[in-house]
Amino acid sequence: MKKLARQLDCVLIKPAGPDCNMACRYCFYLPKHRLFSDSPVHRMNTDILERTVRQLMQHGGPSVVFAWQGGEPTLMGVEFFKQAVELQRRLGHAGQTVGNGLQTNGLLIDDGWCRFLHEARFLVGLSIDGPEPVHDHYRVKSGGQPTWKQVVSAAKRLLKAGVEVNALTVVNDLSAQSPRETYAFLKDLGLRHMQFIPCLERDPQEPNIPAPFSVSPAQYGAFLCELFDCWMNDFEDGQPTTFVRWFDSVFAAYVDVPAPECTLMAECGTYLVIEHNGDVFSCDFYVEPEWKLGNVLRDNLVDLLNSPQQARFGRRKAELARACHECRWLTHCRGGCPKERLGVALAAQPSHLCEAYQTFFQHADGRLRALADDWRRDRLAPVAAPGFTSRTPAAGTRPGRNDPCPCGSGRKYKRCCGASASLTDSG
Repeated sequence: MKKLARQLDCVLIKPAGPDCNMACRYCFYLPKHRLFSDSPVHRMNTDILERTVRQLMQHGGPSVVFAWQGGEPTLMGVEFFKQAVELQRRLGHAGQTVGNGLQTNGLLIDDGWCRFLHEARFLVGLSIDGPEPVHDHYRVKSGGQPTWKQVVSAAKRLLKAGVEVNALTVVNDLSAQSPRETYAFLKDLGLRHMQFIPCLERDPQEPNIPAPFSVSPAQYGAFLCELFDCWMNDFEDGQPTTFVRWFDSVFAAYVDVPAPECTLMAECGTYLVIEHNGDVFSCDFYVEPEWKLGNVLRDNLVDLLNSPQQARFGRRKAELARACHECRWLTHCRGGCPKERLGVALAAQPSHLCEAYQTFFQHADGRLRALADDWRRDRLAPVAAPGFTSRTPAAGTRPGRNDPCPCGSGRKYKRCCGASASLTDSG
């Protein structure tokens, strides 16, 4: 049977390329400067912006998502994003909905940015690694200056303005040691929607081993278990009061709903990355010559998404080690992100974090199954009950962008587990 073509419904855009006003010591994207060495400053021009928006609006489905990342996308200035929103309005078609997500380090967020982000209904992902000593250990400016106070100020300003904000926290060798403190800090700050990304980068001298700042499998497993306990302890009347993206995504597999997070899908390649110069790549973590698909100025994005090269990229995630096929947790973790395979790129080998995932599922499986049983029981009830309820679409289908999220948060899918700002992390 011929495989159905993938629909173009999401692009991840890097309008300022790898440029950033921070110099996080664990950042994987700053070194991408070497791919764009023709200029020291990288900015998307109006022509590339218009071509990108036009293609997604005119060839996309009824709901489309623009995920703006970097580097640091706010370096473009707020007028650039006002122009993008105006293009979206002008080039869309009747009944089409648009989601915009902005991943930012927060340093440039002022009242003007807050007004725009609120009025344009952007979902903001704010990079913040936890309490001050943890955050400032790695997340610094080029001269080593700390950034925590500025980021906390940005969080408060955004929340006060009514902007929807998710915390994006990198779990590194240091932050992994304080899951409860970090969780409590984010919650107390008012960031009740959280995404935790394991820091795993290759050592520049020994590419088959992790860099020193990477989280170890044992650390990450313990972190996930303790974080899960915090999350569960905050349930009220069967409902979560905080929302941890990975737990919400994992739960989807327990109720036979496709996971909204690409790392938990059977294959990769469900979205495209567009760099500042229009170059299109397979994935945020694979912006490199081998996985360059084309350029938005000369190629059709739908064709690139369904190209043999992108299909090959997507299939290689499913080429798993024998140990993965024999593992009881495969349908829940799907082998993790291919980036976690530290040997030959995308080779059929277990994730470096396999031990962490096994530790987590052994710890959380019983409670996740109980939540799933409650969810199924509530779905069969004649009146929708609280908890993981009938607000979720039928098993085996992906919720629409405006459907209630399957995690039970009460938010629309596009504002929760389907949040465009959380596809991947660029720091």
